[in-house]
Amino acid sequence: MTVGEKQVEAGNPPEVLDGPFTTRQLLRIDEALRLADQGTGLVFSVFVGGLDEPTREHAERLHRQLAEPERSVLIAVSPNQRRLEVVTGKQARKRIPDTYAKLAALSMVAAFGGGDLAGGIINGLDQLATHAGKG
Repeated sequence: MTVGEKQVEAGNPPEVLDGPFTTRQLLRIDEALRLADQGTGLVFSVFVGGLDEPTREHAERLHRQLAEPERSVLIAVSPNQRRLEVVTGKQARKRIPDTYAKLAALSMVAAFGGGDLAGGIINGLDQLATHAGKG
């Protein structure tokens, strides 16, 4: 559920404000997603939260639920479990092979290790989009 789908009652802030990101960080991630989508013609998504075990299968299930899974790239991050999964659809994988997804993941993990969750996601989106190129 997104913030827009939930009625915010007086005095109860949206759930997203209780998450790991500041409003500024959320805006930066949103901008990075928009730029990646527009620059590549692919659809990028980010999930931050707990992943059921096995985490890869859970991330793949989330990916299949996206509006256009064949053209989509999902970055699924579970900070508490210290897990990161990058899932690409069939069309997206032609432009972002697993090798490049792994390189972006290594870069994200390095930022996460330094305590920069938002920056890691933003840099990962940029690396994936740059490699995918214009669509």
